[in-house]
Amino acid sequence: MVPLSNLLAFALASVLLIAVPGPSVLFVIGRSLALGWKGGVLTVVGNAAGQLVQVAAVALGVGIVVAQSAVLFSIVKLAGAAYLVYLGIKAIRNRRIHHAERQPTASSPRRLVAEGLVVGATNPKSVVFFVAVLPQFVDYPAGAIPFQLALLGAVFLLIALVSDSIWAIAAGSARQWFARSPGRISAVEATGGALMIGLGGTLALTGSKS
Repeated sequence: MVPLSNLLAFALASVLLIAVPGPSVLFVIGRSLALGWKGGVLTVVGNAAGQLVQVAAVALGVGIVVAQSAVLFSIVKLAGAAYLVYLGIKAIRNRRIHHAERQPTASSPRRLVAEGLVVGATNPKSVVFFVAVLPQFVDYPAGAIPFQLALLGAVFLLIALVSDSIWAIAAGSARQWFARSPGRISAVEATGGALMIGLGGTLALTGSKS
């Protein structure tokens, strides 16, 4: 079991880290601008589920293999980047559909969650973070190392889930104001798509293992 002092220290560090907007927040904002707050929140849920897969991999020792292998790291990185670009292009292509003819969350909730899951699971920087940070708060003499790693990862994801959901609702609410004008909402959706494309390109170019 993780000592309470370690758990509280990790929770505080997680809050401070998550408070600084990063790639996950930019992804959520882009999706919320393109799909509305409901689509953004569903994306947050999917993204957290994808990162939960990473936490499980780290707890089982698989994550360190990916983090230390240049080939595997590059494969995961490029796959995640390509999928972000695909989602961005999709948002831009759909922007011309008149707002009155469709709801921003026209895709099924399951699909929106699944898309967020793919992005979360293929974010290589999250793998590196979990591999580098989680073990520092583990009480090794206490044993049950995989369980401790999983518990720490779950705490981080719970905090991120709440924080990212707030970003999604805020961005989605701003979108509602723009939705009063077809021209404005088209521009907002294009901006959301461009944000995802830019994030994908940044991930592909700067997501170095080193």
